[in-house]
Amino acid sequence: MSEVLIAAAAILAAIFASRVVPDALAGWRRTGAIAGLRLIFALVALYEVLATSIVSIPANEVGVVRKIYGFDNIAPGHIVAAQGETGYQAEIIPPGTFRISIFFNVLNRVDLLPVVIVPSGFYGRIVANDGQPLNAGQIMADAWPEADYQKFLDAQYFMTHGGQKGLQLSVLKPGVYPLNLALFQVKIGFIRNNKDIVADNDDVYDLRGLTKEETPLDTSITRVPAGSVGVVRSSVQGNGIDCKARTAKTDEGGLTAELVTQYCKGVWDMSLPPNDYYLNRDAYDVTLVSTRVTALEFKGGFTRRYLDLKVDAKGDFTQTERTATFPQPKDAADSAINTKIEGWEIPQELRAIVQITPENAPIVVAAVGGQDEVDQRILVPSIRSLVRNVYGGSILVKERDDKGALIDVTRPTRVLDTIENRTILEQAILERAQIDGRRAGVDIKEIRLGESAIPPELLLARQREQLAGQLRAAYIQEQTAQEQRQKTEQARATADQQRDIVTAQTAVKVALLAQDRRQAEGHAERLYLEEQAAGQTAQAEVLGKDSVLKLQQLKLFLELLAGHPELVANLRLPQVYVGGGGGGLEGAAAIFGSFLKPVEATPTNPPKKKAAGTSPAAFF
Repeated sequence: MSEVLIAAAAILAAIFASRVVPDALAGWRRTGAIAGLRLIFALVALYEVLATSIVSIPANEVGVVRKIYGFDNIAPGHIVAAQGETGYQAEIIPPGTFRISIFFNVLNRVDLLPVVIVPSGFYGRIVANDGQPLNAGQIMADAWPEADYQKFLDAQYFMTHGGQKGLQLSVLKPGVYPLNLALFQVKIGFIRNNKDIVADNDDVYDLRGLTKEETPLDTSITRVPAGSVGVVRSSVQGNGIDCKARTAKTDEGGLTAELVTQYCKGVWDMSLPPNDYYLNRDAYDVTLVSTRVTALEFKGGFTRRYLDLKVDAKGDFTQTERTATFPQPKDAADSAINTKIEGWEIPQELRAIVQITPENAPIVVAAVGGQDEVDQRILVPSIRSLVRNVYGGSILVKERDDKGALIDVTRPTRVLDTIENRTILEQAILERAQIDGRRAGVDIKEIRLGESAIPPELLLARQREQLAGQLRAAYIQEQTAQEQRQKTEQARATADQQRDIVTAQTAVKVALLAQDRRQAEGHAERLYLEEQAAGQTAQAEVLGKDSVLKLQQLKLFLELLAGHPELVANLRLPQVYVGGGGGGLEGAAAIFGSFLKPVEATPTNPPKKKAAGTSPAAFF
């Protein structure tokens, strides 16, 4: 207002400058100084007018106009004027604006406020300070259609097209927005936890500009990761939608829940698939349910006893007792299940593989809560009870009858079945658990037994038997090794005497061949003598026995001469004439007899001394 008064005074001074000049300064009128003075007053007036008329908005700010002087006052209960009333105007001056409007800054006040910046991964929570009141039962304003989203952010359109006052269901997505902060308050709440702090304070945009506050507000977008679905529980009612609830159930005798159509108030019957969603956390509570195959482990939480067996050098057994404590891991669903078999208490560890289907996820959340509630309130107690029932009851196994054939036998569960018939126990537990799982909307795919803390007294006899068997096997193996060593030494010694053995074997074969030859020669000699005797017999029959005897003597004599040729030199040539009829051997005898007469001594042939008792006549 002062600028206007100064401009008016300057204009008046410029007009009436010649009249207000005192007579003492009359000389100024003749020198033209009055004209210069008028120019100065005119420039001052122009400056003041421009100062009240120029509107300039920086590029990163908006101008929020508050009308100071007007003909109409704003309606009671409102703070934003949509029809030009005095007060905050719905229409803003966009960033980067430069214009001249005569006396605009006199009639109005312009507040420079920052543009709203919503970072990626978050949304802006909007509260309208003006608008139509909420309907009965509403906790926040209706969501604006996607087609009118940009119009909703225009304060003029909001005020004239039924925009509601209070917390808005529609949110600001990541981006930069030139908003009328006289109408809208925007908050951006950042995530905080023990490990990661995205921002020290939350961002608040209002008439104070951008301020930092520490609030528990979280405006991060809703992320449904892969392998999960989001079950939505809505606290607002959509417009124009049939929101009649329907009853849904998992299985006969299982969980039941009341579900509603999407955008209705209640638990939606369709879960959200993996994606990012800009859902107002003030209106929608999203429960993430894993649809992956997950494992529930029953592990630890017990103390186990052991009996250790040792074998000394003599083969005697000694045993010592020890204990070990197994705590429950933090990630385990529960501790090991305490079972009782044949009067013995046995902690049993196991793992259950489970999965919640997307179709059953809304029912599970509406009836029980989240997945943790399903695990702790339904699955864990059910599995513990089923394991105890199977261990304390009967199982179907295959055993041999009196004839050795395998037959199905239902008998009470035994302690050693946890070792020998684990597969049968797992199947029996799984079949019963799957029934309870379907009722709870959970698919139990597998049961795997872990460590069974069997009392060591029950395993002691088996351990001693195993050790004895191992000792026996070791003894047999050692004995076999000794026998093999002996055979090796014998083979080595045999190899060292191989030449002598071959020589002896050859000698044996030579002896056998000589024996066979002598036997053959004897046999031939016998045949020869037999033939000779037969010939001599035939000869004796023809010539007579005496003649045959002489012939034999002659033959022997001839053989003697053939063997000793030196005797021939001492023989005298026969000088005997034998005559006769030639009917006998007289001629031959006479001739050979002449050979046997004594040789006359000569100087060159002295007489030889005869052997005693020997004469030529002895041969005949």
